[in-house]
Amino acid sequence: MAMKVWPGKPYPLGATWDGAGVNFSIFCENATGVDLCLFDWPDGNNEIGKIPLRKNIQRACSQQGRK
Repeated sequence: MAMKVWPGKPYPLGATWDGAGVNFSIFCENATGVDLCLFDWPDGNNEIGKIPLRKNIQRACSQQGRK
């Protein structure tokens, strides 16, 4: 499935559905980066995507065909 990643918002913290995709906002004072790993549903055994989230960078993603 195709995944689009675009600039996100820093708030609210956590995963927030906006009607078109999900915004992930994470705060960690000392981290230089985080990898957001996406897994299939419902069993969650297969990684289907990895999005690098780097310091002071906001991104949002949407996977078409997923709800």
